[in-house]
Amino acid sequence: MHISDAGVELIKHFEGCPTNDEGNCVAYLDAVNVPTIGYGHTKGVKMGDVWSQEKANMMLEEELLEYEGHVKNLVQAPLKECQFSALVSFCYNLGPTNLGSSTLLKKLNAFDYDEVPEQILRWDKAGGKRLEGLAKRRQAEARMYEGLDWKIDGIV
Repeated sequence: MHISDAGVELIKHFEGCPTNDEGNCVAYLDAVNVPTIGYGHTKGVKMGDVWSQEKANMMLEEELLEYEGHVKNLVQAPLKECQFSALVSFCYNLGPTNLGSSTLLKKLNAFDYDEVPEQILRWDKAGGKRLEGLAKRRQAEARMYEGLDWKIDGIV
C-alpha cells in the first residue's frame, strides 16, 4: 500500500514549499524554529540552503517511502487506503516516535477504528502551543482517515 495522490496533496498543502523569486525552494524556520526546506524536509538543512522544485519533489517522494514504512511497521490493524494515507501524513509531520508511543496507535491496533479521528485531532500543538495550522491539518487528516474530502471550507 502507498499513500494516495490525495494524501500527497494534503502533505504538500500543509507543509508548503517557500520559494524565492527564481522559483527555487529556500530554507526557512518552521513553527518550532527548525531549519526546513521543500515540503517539510529537516534532515541536514541549514538556513541559506536552496533547492530546485524538482529536488523538493524528489525528496518528498523519497521520504514518503520511509514514512509509509513506519506506518506499515507500527500499525497491526488492516487499513483502507484513505486511513493509510492519513496516517502517513500524520507520521510525516510528527515522526514515527510520536506515532509509536501514541494512544492513537494503541486504539488502532486494538481495532478501535472509530476512536482514531478523535485521537488525530489531539495533536494540534508544537512547542507546547496550539497552532491553528496544525489544528487544520489534523482536521484534514481526520477527514481523510474517515474517507471524506479533506478540502472543505475552514480547512483550506
